[in-house]
Amino acid sequence: MRSHLTKSNLSLQIKIFELEKQHIIFEDLGIINYKAAWDYQEELVKKNLDIKAEARKAMSLEPSAVGYQLSAKKENTNYELKTKNYLLFCEHPPVYTLGKSGHMENVLLNESEMEEKEIEFFRTNRGGDITFHGLQQIVGYPILDLENFFTDIGKYMRSLEEVIILTIAEYGIKGERSKGETGVWIQPGIIGRERKICAMGIRCSRWITMHGFALNVNTDLSYFNNIIPCGIVNKQVTSIEKELGKKVDFEDAKEKVKRNFEKVFDVEVRR
Repeated sequence: MRSHLTKSNLSLQIKIFELEKQHIIFEDLGIINYKAAWDYQEELVKKNLDIKAEARKAMSLEPSAVGYQLSAKKENTNYELKTKNYLLFCEHPPVYTLGKSGHMENVLLNESEMEEKEIEFFRTNRGGDITFHGLQQIVGYPILDLENFFTDIGKYMRSLEEVIILTIAEYGIKGERSKGETGVWIQPGIIGRERKICAMGIRCSRWITMHGFALNVNTDLSYFNNIIPCGIVNKQVTSIEKELGKKVDFEDAKEKVKRNFEKVFDVEVRR
């Protein structure tokens, strides 16, 4: 009888724990122009920043025995003033994007050559240098309020890397981190064999994130020949397809990333 009660209590605790998991709103934008996706991210970020601003307005400094304390004005408190978290997936038509600290010398094509090859180019406000986005590449844009999780950018980046490491492990590929470099690599410690399978670059404003990661699944890697990826010389770029020697189901790969995102961030991702 005691054992039965213990199992029931444990089951109840698990259910309560699941109910308390944060909800991440998932949207698959499909194939979308880079600028359109960027604008949409900015829109979601602004909504969250506005919510934070409204929440601050609903707070006031009230005197206490030891000075002043921050507390909500009861008459102005809006319990709906809570930021929302999103995970956006998409693919982009061929485009090169340069991070805010990137260098144009890492772009090996001029403007007219890019136009001829029908490749777009954008200077962005994310971190990192030059990278490529194209079809059959999972581009993930988490719009998260890190104050709902942890206020640590380094931990956030390592968590994103862990999502990808777990995902490619399901294909039998060992992903690793490379010291001093973001993203996910394969054999980063073997000179001449280092190859990057997932690039990352983010922006964070008042702990609201945007931009994110780009995992090469069945991506046409020839586009990387026109740039020095991430500004790192003498290192290769790879994809799940290249590592396995065969194409993989793109939709299944997206589901794997989404599931591992839930696992690493301990959230529920749903539409």
